[in-house]
Amino acid sequence: MIRHTTRNIVRRLTTADSTNHDFDFVVIGGGIVGTAIAGELQLRFGNTLLLEQHSRLGTETTARNSEVIHAGLYYPIDSLKAQLCIAGKYKIYNAEKAGEFDKLKQCGKWVVAQTEEEEEELLYRLYDNATSLNVAATLLPVEIAKRRNPLIRAEKAVLVSPTTGILDSHEYLQFHQSRFENEEGTIAINSKVTAIEYSSGTYTLTVHDSDSGEDTQITTANLVNSAGLYAPKVANLLLPQDRHYKTYLAKGNYFSFQPPTPIQNITDVLVYPAPNPNAASLGTHLTFDMAGQIRFGPDLEWLDIDDPDKIDYTPSAHNLQPAYEAVKRYFPSIPPDSLIPDYSGVRPKIVGKEGNKKSFPDFVIKKEEGFPGFVNLMGIESPGLTAAWAIADYVVRLYK
Repeated sequence: MIRHTTRNIVRRLTTADSTNHDFDFVVIGGGIVGTAIAGELQLRFGNTLLLEQHSRLGTETTARNSEVIHAGLYYPIDSLKAQLCIAGKYKIYNAEKAGEFDKLKQCGKWVVAQTEEEEEELLYRLYDNATSLNVAATLLPVEIAKRRNPLIRAEKAVLVSPTTGILDSHEYLQFHQSRFENEEGTIAINSKVTAIEYSSGTYTLTVHDSDSGEDTQITTANLVNSAGLYAPKVANLLLPQDRHYKTYLAKGNYFSFQPPTPIQNITDVLVYPAPNPNAASLGTHLTFDMAGQIRFGPDLEWLDIDDPDKIDYTPSAHNLQPAYEAVKRYFPSIPPDSLIPDYSGVRPKIVGKEGNKKSFPDFVIKKEEGFPGFVNLMGIESPGLTAAWAIADYVVRLYK
């Protein structure tokens, strides 16, 4: 049973033969990336279905992140993360200029170095990488930085990223959902894919409706797996055993800032520590939301489970003190007991903890050999929110 979320259409589908599919395209996963992909496919080709296993779109990674518009500073020049982050960033800002989306703020970001090693080995390397990517970045003298934001500590260097920003992730999801629905795309919520079969140009999906308890079979010529945390499991429903993907999960905890006495004028920019090249995250950083409320995070906590259904999203209280110590390096006057565990998110990884140290974990977006029309997206973690619209364009190009 397929339900359209806004028009309340109920439509029963039956399996068609290979020349008459129910849909030309089916996208599995209604996070920001899957929703953006569905929107672009519907706009370019039409007859697209978006499947989401939960009762509404965007309840997993999309709803549990820093809401940062990343500039694209950090990623290797030949990586998909660099290419799609930068392109996605400009699509967001261009939508603002066109009056299409305004729930954002281009506030900028500082990356701060406290030691000579951070200054020489990390921060300047980051500046060189930004230059090679043609991403705006400047080095701000620490004396000027202290005058501008005296509560922020930067002993050795400050890199300024003027094209970093923030957005309301819920509103951004709504923006792409509206684009999809305005083009008469179909959304099915509470619809979990439990089986996928391929034969002679047709994908047959068994979809379980959690409301009715019914199973429905639908057919499509083209299939996109954008299931986020569940992407490996979805892919493995179709691929042979020797091509199965493994699930790796990394939790990030976020902490709200609730000082006993309000502190004014802490910073007007986001603040990040100098990046650790062997880390799987950008460090516990200072961000704020559209209302100006400061929060810190995420940290990094590798999970020893491979089933997203077993994720405990309760913020890990034992990570509170390490987070406080990390923040204190660049915000030394942070009062004790001012951080409160708030929420957490989980990143879909393509490699585990040790593998992450050996190679750069790029996005995986590819056609699967032997399965024409099937596109797999794996490891769509940060900067996935920023890159989502450009990822959608990239997927569309794979079908041309």
